[in-house]
Amino acid sequence: MHTEGHLRAVFRESGFRRLLATRLTSQIADGFFQAGLASSILFNPNNRTNAISVALGFALLLIPYSVLGPYVGVFLDRWSRRNVLFKANILRAVLVVPTALLIATDSNQWLYAVGALLVIAVNRFVLSGLSASQPHVVTPENLVTANSIAPTLGTIAYTTGLGVAASMRLLIGNSTADNGLISAIAIIGYIAAGLIARSSFTVDALGPDASERHADRSIGAEIASITRGMAAGAKHLWSRRGAAYMLLTQGAYRALYGVLTIATLQLFRVYFDAGDEDKKAIAALAAVVVVGSAGGFIGAMITPYLTRRFGPRAWVIVILVLVAVDIAVFGPPFSQPLLIAATFVLNIGSQSLKIVVDTSVQLRVDDNYRGRVFSVNDTFFNVCWVLGLLAGAVLLPEDGHSLAMIVAIAGGYLLLAAGYALASRRHTPYDRPSWTTN
Repeated sequence: MHTEGHLRAVFRESGFRRLLATRLTSQIADGFFQAGLASSILFNPNNRTNAISVALGFALLLIPYSVLGPYVGVFLDRWSRRNVLFKANILRAVLVVPTALLIATDSNQWLYAVGALLVIAVNRFVLSGLSASQPHVVTPENLVTANSIAPTLGTIAYTTGLGVAASMRLLIGNSTADNGLISAIAIIGYIAAGLIARSSFTVDALGPDASERHADRSIGAEIASITRGMAAGAKHLWSRRGAAYMLLTQGAYRALYGVLTIATLQLFRVYFDAGDEDKKAIAALAAVVVVGSAGGFIGAMITPYLTRRFGPRAWVIVILVLVAVDIAVFGPPFSQPLLIAATFVLNIGSQSLKIVVDTSVQLRVDDNYRGRVFSVNDTFFNVCWVLGLLAGAVLLPEDGHSLAMIVAIAGGYLLLAAGYALASRRHTPYDRPSWTTN
């Protein structure tokens, strides 16, 4: 965990505070936009979306986003990052206008899904630009602390946007026009985020520095090089079994998580609906998001200590067993409060695994392969989740109620714990303390 002194030092940096303001404003807007989008798909009063359409919608949004990710750096290492943050946020505001209108007028869902895809794709430039800019606003000794604080606060901002938007949805009504209005509120946040970035920094303040620029090679050559590099990164990763087994474990965890995501959505949308209005389902799913985010936050807080205390391998095995028990105990009653509570432990596990994976890659993978391996991991992470979503949509009944599936998922996490325990006996994620008081 980080010392109070480092936290104070980070927040004393005016550049960090301004960059953080850009992040928080942008991610609150993300919460509003995605709440309106999700509500229009999941709770459209004129067109009930089935589970397969929901899963395909996630695939449409996430797969291009994941594939685009590794290549964003080509442009961030050529263009002013200050300008990227400004122009990308303004572009998102512009793209939200027709998308929100399509949502409000209840147009074909696939039309505004394409608009949403463009908004989310541009968001990749914003998030990557924020991360790449971080070393320019804090001192090197405070960078680890800043890198931990900023994404965590960004997630809280995003969740806040979702929560406020869900509350508005409960208050103002159940029409497609209301969904369009909620999505359109994001325009204000995106414009504000862009203006904060533009007014807070000079053109070159966030880089890239002359030493970071790669203008000597064409963009096409850079993209081809990155593609080859990712293949080389995957090959190198397999030679570092401790890290490779962690990535595979996290991928399997995300696939099972995807099945649970579809089950949860369908249970609250259909099984628990009982002919009532959608307001109760929206409130319950908002509670799932909030409780899940709280679990992720707790996971981030306790994992550094527990991996130091018991070792990362032991903590991974324990968390997988705990999640299996969590699903087995809280799932079968099919009670709304118990299912909401189950997401707390599930997301403690998800965040804990992410931290161990990131640290394992940082310590086990050679420095000149590390960035490429992280790109492989990011893509693999999202693809596994989408595969789980699609599997859940195909295998689950339309109302999401399946005791056999709950038992199978709990058993899946237990088998994952056993499989990882056996595979990692000689290949631990990392074998020395890596979390300092920085």
